[in-house]
Amino acid sequence: MLNSLLLPKLLYLAMIIGSTGLCAALLAIFKNKLPKDQGREFAFNGKLSAGKVRGAGIVFVCAFIIAALLFVPVSLEYVFYYVLIFLGMLSGYLDDRSEKPWGEYKKGAIDLVISALTAANFVYFNQDLTGISFFGLTLNIPPVVFGIIATVLVWMLINAVNCSDGIDGFCGSLTIVSLVSVIAAGQLLGMDNRTNYLIILMILVLIPYLWKNAEPSTMMMGDAGSRALGLFLCICVLKSGNILLVIPLCFMLCLDGLLGIAKVSLIRFLKLNPFKNIRTPLHDHFRKNKGWSNTQVIFRFCMIQALISAVTVIAMK
Repeated sequence: MLNSLLLPKLLYLAMIIGSTGLCAALLAIFKNKLPKDQGREFAFNGKLSAGKVRGAGIVFVCAFIIAALLFVPVSLEYVFYYVLIFLGMLSGYLDDRSEKPWGEYKKGAIDLVISALTAANFVYFNQDLTGISFFGLTLNIPPVVFGIIATVLVWMLINAVNCSDGIDGFCGSLTIVSLVSVIAAGQLLGMDNRTNYLIILMILVLIPYLWKNAEPSTMMMGDAGSRALGLFLCICVLKSGNILLVIPLCFMLCLDGLLGIAKVSLIRFLKLNPFKNIRTPLHDHFRKNKGWSNTQVIFRFCMIQALISAVTVIAMK
């Protein structure tokens, strides 16, 4: 009886120490092997990042995948997710290392392929979760249509999280708030424990990275981390059983990142600029135009997201 009570606790302790320790050790080992940032020309105070280690996402994503294989029951569906997360990270890392940054169309096309494969994998293994729920009503739609909707949402979240990575500690902290929100909402929807464990593991490997990324940072995740985080976050929302939760539970990430994409698209394709008085990404607007400090942006965005998530979870009960 005593052994049966101690074993789960020891496994949880091993998961916490193992995943966090693994990421911390890998960050220390590969710190001098990662590329250095050249500074971002168009970002507010973007040149301050020049010389910092960039691409740390490859470390915490690999640490996450190793920990997931060690501590979470393995299934074919999730192995495919690990491969896709790795590919998303790898495409971002290769862009981080490239002397000439990849064009936005090339990166967008790669993200689209990964998004489509992610949606196809989800639909194949989760035929019972391909409905859309809102206000207590569930709309059953054909799996193919659901797959198309999921592809678009995954692609959007990958790019939203990527665009939000512009302040030390911002992207990682806001992503953690959204991940915790998914766990809370998932408990009401019967989300499987495997996804809960994976969310916890991702948070655990982000902790050593955020220790280095806190202002003034010495490491940045780069596209390697932000693209993988966006993909993982959307997978978790899909597994919650209600794809529409991506809107409230990831609201601040989407608002921060997608507003810039919408602004550029409207200017480029329709010659319209309805957001001409808003600097994008939105976190730059509040720093440059409103005079917020980096710390104020991080805390206020995280608090707003926490409030939106809390209202969402309460409304679901």
